[in-house]
Amino acid sequence: METNRIEYKQILTDALEKEVIAFLNYKEGGIIYIGIDKNGNVTGVADTDGDMLKIKDRLKTNISPSCIGLFDIVSEQRNGLDIIKVIVASGPEKPYFLRKYGMSEKGCFLRIGTAAEPMPQKNIDQLYAKRTRNSISKIKSNQQNLTFEQLHIYYLATGVKLNGKFSTNLELLTDEGAFNYVAYLLSDKNAVSIKLAKYKGLNRVNLIENNEYGYESLIKATKQVLDKIELENKTSAEITSKERKENRLWNPIALREAIINAFVHNDYATEVPPKFEIFDDRLEITSSGGLPEGLSQEEFFEGFSVPRNKEIMRIFRDLDLVEQLGSGIPRILETYPKSCFKFSDNFLRMSFPINKVIQTQDYKDGPIGGPIGGPIGSPIGSPIGGPIKNLTDRQKEVLELFREDPKLSRRKLAEILKINVSAAQGHIDALKDKAVIERVGGTRGKWIIKEGY
Repeated sequence: METNRIEYKQILTDALEKEVIAFLNYKEGGIIYIGIDKNGNVTGVADTDGDMLKIKDRLKTNISPSCIGLFDIVSEQRNGLDIIKVIVASGPEKPYFLRKYGMSEKGCFLRIGTAAEPMPQKNIDQLYAKRTRNSISKIKSNQQNLTFEQLHIYYLATGVKLNGKFSTNLELLTDEGAFNYVAYLLSDKNAVSIKLAKYKGLNRVNLIENNEYGYESLIKATKQVLDKIELENKTSAEITSKERKENRLWNPIALREAIINAFVHNDYATEVPPKFEIFDDRLEITSSGGLPEGLSQEEFFEGFSVPRNKEIMRIFRDLDLVEQLGSGIPRILETYPKSCFKFSDNFLRMSFPINKVIQTQDYKDGPIGGPIGGPIGSPIGSPIGGPIKNLTDRQKEVLELFREDPKLSRRKLAEILKINVSAAQGHIDALKDKAVIERVGGTRGKWIIKEGY
């Protein structure tokens, strides 16, 4: 049934913008389902793709301030019928309003119970007085001779070619038409340094490795940090007479979500970038800025989304670095407890303990590397009559798809398997960790399947 965060619509109507505005102005955001009647009965949508395009265009055109980056539109199936799910985050620049009616009671709405109600003028004035004024989209870049070759390349890799109006479409300009701080962060060269440090021990006394990324597009810096921590996320094994169990130091899907969350939600207005630190017993990720105003810790853990940098969120989603709004924290909590998160007024720190697995073996069938597969004393993981084929059914399915199409992208893989892109990347990472596949040629390359598989 409908709730304060869920709205059902049997068909796409003229009232859609009003409902979206009500959720944008509500502290928790909300979800609108199209193709479900008021009683919760699934009726379906006849033209899913067409309606999704209409929704995107209407929300982009008819709502002010811009809500691009604050909503997701996805298709789902229920009872064999197609429906549309519009996920709306709570906006940081309240009040939002219908552009044609302006900031008035006729144009502003708020979610009250299960309805979108007109907002009293007093509330409108109060929200406007609190409106975020240090948004990085409103801060003029101290450099205006910016270039965006890297940004163009990353979009091109997803099949999208940016046109001459990309700086306007991606909201890289201030109201006066100058490049803003978002543009500065995404430009080919900037002065933003991202540090990844490694320490010997449990504190910051003995620094053994100091990596510095950044001074370039935030997207490239993000990918570099992801790649570096992927290398650090080694696999340990527990071998018994019956099976080999492999465990990575950290859950790769949760870790990826945490890293990207730190980049997307960092408060860059403070000019303090996120930092990453590896200790003997844990990995710490620290981002600037506490919880957004109006968002409690419990709401944070439940996945309510209040994007601090909606422009960066939008671009990261365009490039498949981010999934649906609000999906990151619940995905992390599938593996790690809430106690891994530490909040302060100015920072958010995520601390992930190392998953230590002692390499052991049941000796009933002889010592490690003994009669079953190689000379006594051969290393753990040596071939036992050939490669160790401990793949899950899903990993075998992914392997067969790569065999059929070595150039298959992770986005296409996710579509075929009917899973999200992060989950598809998790299966790819697992196959790479097991030395089953190898990528050659970068983003335009192909997958090589190792001999024996």
